[in-house]
Amino acid sequence: MTIHESAEDYLEAILILRERRGTVRSIDIVNELGYSKPSVSIAMKKLRENGYISMAADGLITLNDSGLEIASRIYHRHRTLTELFALLGVSPQNAAADACKVEHDLSEETFARIHDFVRRQKG
Repeated sequence: MTIHESAEDYLEAILILRERRGTVRSIDIVNELGYSKPSVSIAMKKLRENGYISMAADGLITLNDSGLEIASRIYHRHRTLTELFALLGVSPQNAAADACKVEHDLSEETFARIHDFVRRQKG
């Protein structure tokens, strides 16, 4: 199944928030991404319908296995690309912002080479 970039962004945000806060609610995603409450609500409904997340009665959001797999892949790409750009001398803020723009579009082959290069640079 093809997943859209925006869905990947939401799943990645849920993973990051879970790591940072322990629990995630829709309002946390609103605050993290700066999207409107209705937009986040619609996105959460779609992610739930597609089996990527579960939402408890109290509003807690949990990544299902398929959602966690996608979120982990995108977040790994984000961190690695941020490291690459930082190695090139890009400011931390721009490195992270540019990583967000690129993380979804690279082929697996290109990302694998970038990953290997960054690891070699770190020693």
